[in-house]
Amino acid sequence: MVEYNIAEGVANNVFGTWYAAEAARAAGVETFVLVSTDKAVRPTNIMGASKRFAEMILQGLALQDSGTRFCMVRFGNVLGSSGSVVPLFRQQIESGGPVTVTHPEVSRYFMSIPEAAQLVLQAGAMGTGGDVFVLDMGEPVRIVDLARRMIRLSGYEMNHDTHVGEHIDIEFIGLRPGEKLHEELLLGSSVTGTGHPMIMRAEEEHLSYIQMHRQLTELRTYCDTLDCAGISSVLNSVVSGFSSHRVRYDHLWKRQGKLLPADAPAASNVKELFADKP
Repeated sequence: MVEYNIAEGVANNVFGTWYAAEAARAAGVETFVLVSTDKAVRPTNIMGASKRFAEMILQGLALQDSGTRFCMVRFGNVLGSSGSVVPLFRQQIESGGPVTVTHPEVSRYFMSIPEAAQLVLQAGAMGTGGDVFVLDMGEPVRIVDLARRMIRLSGYEMNHDTHVGEHIDIEFIGLRPGEKLHEELLLGSSVTGTGHPMIMRAEEEHLSYIQMHRQLTELRTYCDTLDCAGISSVLNSVVSGFSSHRVRYDHLWKRQGKLLPADAPAASNVKELFADKP
C-alpha cells in the first residue's frame, strides 16, 4: 500500500511520528514508544525506509534535553493483525482457492497479538532514551509451509498429496515491488541483552537532531509538491541500506499529473498534514 502511495505513506510514518513525538514532549509525557518493523532494516521499499527514518527521528529527539523517554521496538508479522497473511489465506481457502504465495522461498517472522502487546509494554518500561529494542521472534517461517499447514488443518488436500478429497491449490504470484525474500531484525551486529529474555537492545547509527531536522525540512518540501522521486532521494541519503529505489507508481501523484499540465508543479492536497505546529 505504501509503495503505491509514497507521499501519503511518508506523511503518515515520518511526519506523523515526528508531530506525535513533539506533542508528547511538549505535554511532558513520560515514555513514548514507536512500534517499528523488521522492514526498517536495510529496507527495499518506502514502508521500511520511512519507518527507519521514524526511528531516527526518535533517536535524534532522545539526544535533546527532554523529560520524555523515546524508544522504539522492532518486530515482524503479528498473526491475525490487520494486513496479516493468515486472514487472507483463510478467506482464500473458504473460497475454494487458490492460496496465493509470492515466492516458494519467502519467509517471515511471526508472533501472536498478546505476545506483541506484552513485549511492547515491557520494552517501554525498560527504555532509557533512544533505545532500539529488538524482539526475539524465534526462527522465521516459510510462508508456503504456513499455507500448506492451513490448507490441511482446514480439511483439504493439495494436488501432490492424494487423489482423494477436495483439493486447494497453491499459486506462486511473484514478489511484489520492494518485497524481500527474507526479513532481518538487526541493522548491525552490536546488540546487548536486557532484563527480559525475549528483548534485546540494538546499538545503531543515527543522525544528530540538527541533521535530522534538516532532512525533515527537505522531505517536507518534496511531500508538499508530491515529488515522489525527491522523497525517495532523501530516504536514499539518510537510511542505511536503502538505495537505488525506483518510484514505480503513486496513485495521488498520478491523479495530480492527469489534472494538471505536465510542466506545472503538482498541487498538494496533503499540505494540511504539515502545519507548523504538531
